[in-house]
Amino acid sequence: MRIYEELFIVRPDATDEEVDPVIEQVRSVIANSGGTVDKTEKWGVRKLAYRVMKQSEGQYILLQFSAQPETVKEIERRLRVADLVMKFITVRIDEKMKRVEKRKKQREKRAARKPPAPAATPSAASPLFPSEPSAPTPGAPGAPAPAAPASAAPATQTPENTQ
Repeated sequence: MRIYEELFIVRPDATDEEVDPVIEQVRSVIANSGGTVDKTEKWGVRKLAYRVMKQSEGQYILLQFSAQPETVKEIERRLRVADLVMKFITVRIDEKMKRVEKRKKQREKRAARKPPAPAATPSAASPLFPSEPSAPTPGAPGAPAPAAPASAAPATQTPENTQ
């Protein structure tokens, strides 16, 4: 048994009463050959990338199922002769799932070999995480204006200065 996805596009003006028998026909072909239907999704009417049979939209239907390769040939034959179906594609996804599982196991194996990383805590001396904001340097953009020089301040006479 292999796992497949069958995506087919039917005319956008087709009603559910017309589409459901096509879906049931595909399901019965799968069931009669000993396969199982895992998922059926109706995506609704969507815009096509290019015109197909003078249509710019179509109803998308996705079936995920497990079956033998001969069953897929029969499903494709029936979809090819159905007047309602504009396009279809069958993709074998069990190979992709095997690759994903293999990669996942390799990642877990590598993670098990690595020692656990120490907890990263920001230190007070770290330039990335200062504990308190540093004062900007004078003359830098956003720095406060320097104070006026002491000689420019008005002089007040004190008894020591009057001699």
